[in-house]
Amino acid sequence: MEIIYHTEMLTKTLGARISPAALKTMIAANLKQDRLLALVGHDEYHFDSNAFEAGYAYMEAQRQIVQRVLRNGADVIAAWQAFGRLTHAAQDFYAHSNYVYLWRDQFNGTEALPAPSGVIALDEVLLTHPKLHSGKVYFGEALIYVLPFLTPWVFPGLPEDSHAKMNLDYPERGEMFPYAIAAAEQRTIYEFDLLAERIITELGEAAWERFVNG
Repeated sequence: MEIIYHTEMLTKTLGARISPAALKTMIAANLKQDRLLALVGHDEYHFDSNAFEAGYAYMEAQRQIVQRVLRNGADVIAAWQAFGRLTHAAQDFYAHSNYVYLWRDQFNGTEALPAPSGVIALDEVLLTHPKLHSGKVYFGEALIYVLPFLTPWVFPGLPEDSHAKMNLDYPERGEMFPYAIAAAEQRTIYEFDLLAERIITELGEAAWERFVNG
């Protein structure tokens, strides 16, 4: 997703639950995942190219960084950065895969599609659906991100399963964009609550308070 939406989602979901310093650091780390060096060769950062297992493993590694930082009494900024990176991957899952389309297809036109707030972000059936896939980053595709003026020449030749043609990174990508946003917001809250449970269970309320407020 474009940086404005990552920023808005973190602010909306966590702004009232963490300190301004924590939010600022998480947003910065989240957005850093879209720098050029992180876009090439790091499908797990964005759940691109069907890197689902790698993406989940990457998210778990960030959780463990948070736990290790708090366990060792290290600088809490490193924990905030790790969670910021985790949220980027979690949010991109819904913008870079066909998850929300699979959710929509369950209705089969038999009833009105619910509002975006009705999307279910963690439907176990859909998360393991045999048709779940994410956009592949093809050779040469990066050209349209580095040199946007080449888009009219490069884009038409890309396969339909390319990241460029599948992504829901901004509103103009279609009617399912609000559903991707809503699902990503749900997932952000889920990941925050999951981390809270793990930290409090292992390290206690004081450790979680330190993560939340610094």
